[in-house]
Amino acid sequence: MIMNIKFKLNGKEVEIQSDPSLRFLDVLRNQFGLTGPKEGCGEGECGACAILLDHKIVNSCLLPLANVSGKEVMTIEGYSQTKRYQILSKEMMEAGGSQCGICTPGMMIAAESLLSQNPNPTEEEIRIGISGNLCRCTGYNMIIQAIHNASKKGSGLW
Repeated sequence: MIMNIKFKLNGKEVEIQSDPSLRFLDVLRNQFGLTGPKEGCGEGECGACAILLDHKIVNSCLLPLANVSGKEVMTIEGYSQTKRYQILSKEMMEAGGSQCGICTPGMMIAAESLLSQNPNPTEEEIRIGISGNLCRCTGYNMIIQAIHNASKKGSGLW
């Protein structure tokens, strides 16, 4: 069955005719060419495919296309156009919070989700906020430091 599905993607109204049961991760990558969300585990465990759906973090590998109908979706590509991203990205680079880069888009989305709900998180709150995102390279301490620094330097933006 093919359905017409409309939603807002990175600030733009879009419409797609497709099978509503397709994984949204595949639709983003194959139909829209948005390769920031990555397939890590395909089971919702690693966070590499994280997006914001109506401003809440969601693993797009578990999300059927039908569930985005009428909603607002932001991927790392859309987030990268914001002032918040610029601050967080700079802090990630300065703290060494990104090494191989596989987890980085999802980690940035997780940090945005956290900071938009809690603009001044403690270390423990940051650890909880990014707990759905796995990183094999950094050991997390540099990522946590980057998010903490971004919360201070971006005060008032979140």
